Amino acid sequence: MDGSMANLTALKELAAEYSLPIISIADLIRLDGTEHIAVVKGDIGNGQDVLVRVHSECLTGDILGSARCDCGNQLDLALQLIEKAGRGVLVYLRGHEGRGIGLGQKLRAYNLQDQGHDTVEANIELGLAVDDREYGIGAQILRDIGVRTMRLMTNNPAKFIGLKGYGLAVVGRVPVISPVTEENQRYLETKRTKMGHVYGSDLPDISPGFIKPDLNEEQ
Repeated sequence: MDGSMANLTALKELAAEYSLPIISIADLIRLDGTEHIAVVKGDIGNGQDVLVRVHSECLTGDILGSARCDCGNQLDLALQLIEKAGRGVLVYLRGHEGRGIGLGQKLRAYNLQDQGHDTVEANIELGLAVDDREYGIGAQILRDIGVRTMRLMTNNPAKFIGLKGYGLAVVGRVPVISPVTEENQRYLETKRTKMGHVYGSDLPDISPGFIKPDLNEEQ
């Protein structure tokens, strides 16, 4: 087991062998009724080497401008990079609030952080997963749009595994670096040390490409 997504043929064989029910990501989408958003810039064409950001919903960061996290800044930067490239996709995944624990539990975790816990410790104290997000729906959305290979805008190596499948390949990573402030410094450091996030060119040996964004370069 390497954490990568099994293909449908293998899953069907496993289900038949053990008399297990099987459903698709499309079935799950119909089941929960969650509406995700895909914003496409330019012509995807043959779907190769597409600049992609799969962004997890964060009401406090994206809408209210919370200083505790870097979510809003990452969203803004991703949109700038797509605009600059003239071609790309932003997939906004709903239901990912608080790394999948929901808004109410996220606010409870905030209270624990005010008492000295970091973002990982707070989730554990509440009896919740450190990261409960699932990216299969995002992968299927990208596939349906026509994306086949992508340069993924992320600092989170886990997304490489989560988005592989459905004929998709991650061929490079574009870091999404936001300003470090007094308010978010501990949060960012916790993600680096406890969740494996990468904020510089020290990319683990996960993908063959690394692209450093340059917003100042002339069009």
